[in-house]
Amino acid sequence: MPIFYNDPAVCTRELCVFSFNTLGVMSGAAEDVATGAEVVDLLVAMCRAALESARKSIIFDPYPSVVDPHDPKSLAFNPKKRSYERLQRALDSITSIREITQGPYVEIKKQMDKLDSLAHPLLQWIISSNRSHIVKLPSSRQLKFMHTSHQFLLLSSPPAKEARFRTARKLHGSTFAFHGSHIENWHSILRNGLVNASYTKLQLHGAAYGKGIYLSPISSISFGYSGKFLEKNKQKHLPSSIVCIAAKCVIFLLQCRPTQSRFLQSRNLNCVALCEVITSKDLQKHGNIWVCPISDHVCTRFFFVYEDGQVGDANINTQDVRIQKEILRVIGVQST
Repeated sequence: MPIFYNDPAVCTRELCVFSFNTLGVMSGAAEDVATGAEVVDLLVAMCRAALESARKSIIFDPYPSVVDPHDPKSLAFNPKKRSYERLQRALDSITSIREITQGPYVEIKKQMDKLDSLAHPLLQWIISSNRSHIVKLPSSRQLKFMHTSHQFLLLSSPPAKEARFRTARKLHGSTFAFHGSHIENWHSILRNGLVNASYTKLQLHGAAYGKGIYLSPISSISFGYSGKFLEKNKQKHLPSSIVCIAAKCVIFLLQCRPTQSRFLQSRNLNCVALCEVITSKDLQKHGNIWVCPISDHVCTRFFFVYEDGQVGDANINTQDVRIQKEILRVIGVQST
């Protein structure tokens, strides 16, 4: 039975990557203020985790470019003159305010400005620099077997890569597999895409099965890569219709009345992505460890967040017919 995808529309604007309108959840997300606030908090939590990492000089990428509010001709945060300590102070002002404030955003901005004049510009950068589409899934479109209410659509590939992926899918077909990575790595992934880090300075866990993006159809294996590995070697111490990056989206998010900043209250968040992967001969399967050496053949589709060190069901297998059927239902695939 052939499967037909209602492909995500590709936006030609540089700062708006995709509109995932085939999933039918975007108009509701735009009306739900809590949705926007939760995504903002997640982006801030990812930024904080990367900045606090012992590997920050490698993984805190990109480093902010933020204009000095007191001198528009100079940069207060400059990638060529990095100051992680100054960046940390500004970020602390963002998190402290958003953790305790329930008022309108204009009041939050005033409080941030009092604490640190760079806090608000940094928050704007965190939102506007995100190159991915990430939007909270309503409960009716969530994957129940993942056992978390924090479920998001996630597209982290640029339009050109997504186009190449669709071409490859027509030739070889595709399936789904998990990719686990610590929350500190997602600050970069959301801005640079999921890349092949094997044998590079970004590699963390080794490459026992060769060079490529590591995935698994089994949830427990990917959950194992999402944990807080720094505990072992801890040196010091995880709109419009979508959360896009266009200016109107940023304004919408910054004007939201936030709920309690959920993700900023936890220092132990576990994250795992569900990816779509091309099933060509290049995909190497070593039991339940899959290695895809071609970055264009892996695209993120869903993102799951677990609080307080928790993870979901360890026995999920994306190759199970029932699981596949549920994933395709949520994505909106039509079969004939």
